[in-house]
This record gives sequence, C-alpha cells and structure tokens, in this order.
Amino acid sequence: MAGSKKSKIILISQAPGRIAHNKSIAWQDASGNKLREWLGVSNATFYNPNNFAILPMSFCYPGKAKTGDIPPLKICAPTWHQKVLTELERPNLNILIGKYAQDYYLKDQLNLTQRVRQLEKYLPEYLPLPHPSPTNRFWKAKNPWFETNMLTIIQQNIQSVLNE
Repeated sequence: MAGSKKSKIILISQAPGRIAHNKSIAWQDASGNKLREWLGVSNATFYNPNNFAILPMSFCYPGKAKTGDIPPLKICAPTWHQKVLTELERPNLNILIGKYAQDYYLKDQLNLTQRVRQLEKYLPEYLPLPHPSPTNRFWKAKNPWFETNMLTIIQQNIQSVLNE
C-alpha cells in the first residue's frame, strides 16, 4: 500500500509485477507507463500520495504463470482492504484495474470487457480498466474502441478529481 490519508484516487489492482516488486515501487514498469498514459498524468502527479493511493489485491509478487503472472493471493484483499480503506479519508474515485479487482468490488455478472465498455455506469465511485500490461496486448487488439473512445472519458474524470 502506498498513499496518504488524503489520497483522492485509489488504484486497486492485481499485485505488484516482478519488476515493481523488486524495485519496491508500484507501477515502475511498462504497465505503469501505459497506465499513466491512459490516465493522462505525469510521473510526479501519479506518485504524489495525495493524488493516488495504490492498493493491490495481493501485496507481493505471486510468481509467473504460463501467460502472465499467477493470480493474486486470495487472502490479502479480504484480510487487509477494509482495514486500509477505513484509514483513508473518503477517496473521490476507485480505479479497478483488471478482472480480480473488478470481481471483488463490483460483484456483478459482467466480464471485464463489458464493464470497461460501460465504465460510465460505475462512475463516480468506480472506474473499471483493463490491465495495462504488455501481455494484455491481445485484449487491446480485440478492443480498439478502448483507446480510441474511452481515454478521453477516463482522462476527463481523472482531471476532474485531481482538480477538486
């Protein structure tokens, strides 16, 4: 967990990747570069703890699977998320990155693509996003509407929250 009591936006995602885990800095990798691009924020804005808090579904790198990383450990979020969230002042937006975070918080019957396509229905509390990992290139190739149609909506919402 990284952030401050005053964080305006919480990034809830899978687990740190190998590079971020080894550096002890979340999103300090290709996924983080893509995420900051999608959000339309600089490194300085992103790593300002009063802007963004980072709360992974699992707090440690789970290891490598055949295609990507092993899913986050299932014990971490139920054990720690509520305790961490009660320590924060009410955040203005929770960004749910990837299927694991979305399934845990949204509890609907939609899949990731349906949620992302309908992201405005979850605003202003939640903003569902696909994972920005380079290994997710097939999803991005199948869903070009995401970067052509949704980034403006995403970036406008981020700027609105950051300017509050």
